[in-house]
Amino acid sequence: MIIETSSSYGRRILRGIRRYAHSHHSWSIFLEQRDLSREPPPWIKTWDGDGIMSRITTAAMVEDARRLGIPLIDLTDRHETLASHQVWSDDAAIARLGAEHLIERGFRNFGFCGFSQETWSSRRRDRFIEAVRQAGSECQIYESPWFGRDAHPWEDEQKQIMAWLNALPKPVGVMTCNDYRGQHVLDACARLGLAVPEEVAVVGVDDEEELCELCEPPLSSVVPNAEMVGYEAANLLNRLMSGSQDFESRLEVAPIGVVTRQSTDVLAIDDPEIAAAVRYIRENACRGAKVEDILDAVPISRSILERRFRKYLGQSPQALIRQARLKRVKQLLVDTDFTLAKISSLAGFRHQEHMCVLFKKEFGDSPGAYRRKAQGAGPFVNPSTRT
Repeated sequence: MIIETSSSYGRRILRGIRRYAHSHHSWSIFLEQRDLSREPPPWIKTWDGDGIMSRITTAAMVEDARRLGIPLIDLTDRHETLASHQVWSDDAAIARLGAEHLIERGFRNFGFCGFSQETWSSRRRDRFIEAVRQAGSECQIYESPWFGRDAHPWEDEQKQIMAWLNALPKPVGVMTCNDYRGQHVLDACARLGLAVPEEVAVVGVDDEEELCELCEPPLSSVVPNAEMVGYEAANLLNRLMSGSQDFESRLEVAPIGVVTRQSTDVLAIDDPEIAAAVRYIRENACRGAKVEDILDAVPISRSILERRFRKYLGQSPQALIRQARLKRVKQLLVDTDFTLAKISSLAGFRHQEHMCVLFKKEFGDSPGAYRRKAQGAGPFVNPSTRT
């Protein structure tokens, strides 16, 4: 296993591998702790092993493994490789979650701050742009190198990010390719005196908890299911080492959700009545609130409420209520062992059967199937992203 332990993503991958190995096989494991920017170890060229899982896969390493007849699972996602078998996070789904998170808060101006020459960042950028365009908006981009001789010195980099942020129309929702980039953007906002989240809302990726909480204000983040990446990689490697070939060569593992912190805790809607209605839904949807309850809290007519919701949010109040309840269902399925009846009640549904029908229609899986996949009983993979 050539996997970094310096990031929470790498450590979560290792937890997934450990969970698989402990429940299935007794493996002799060697962990090579290396920085993502370093070259593969030279001993790979002559290693007498049975399988490799790598986060720093190169074309030369793929060829060495092929020559030695050793199955290799590529977990790199920093660049396209020639590896025959890959397990990656679903970057398209990650980007969509980030876009939805900002769109739900009423933003109509968007930016994406990423790292150039990084395949995972480019995939997230492209899908984020696609998602905000589908919502009728455009996206401004800033990118620069992450590693290597082309990377900018810290102060130069921050000045360029500051210039980019200054030029963006406000208020603006910014997604960053990962939490480190999110910290760069929040630091630049502080230097410029831009109010976060009122003028600039920022959501990162990876949920590096210590880093997110170190940011000022704390950084919201999309959470990939890195543990499931590790679990599925171990499962795939075991099947390869057993001689099986009857499976997909590339898996993309769906993210878990978004952890909301102060950097996006805002409603960017310049209509105070609609902002109040959205806030009411977020606070009361899972308590069984209906559209009639919104009208009691926000004294406007139903027709005006519906019309303004579609203007600012592109959906009806009922759709936002349903969305808030289903998100609560997903969270409870992953974080608890509650029965479906209890989850249905806690999420504001009157009938478990109705909840199950809506859940499957929205996410493609029944609640029970979603829970089993999230807890490792099956591949937590979006079938539409298999290649």
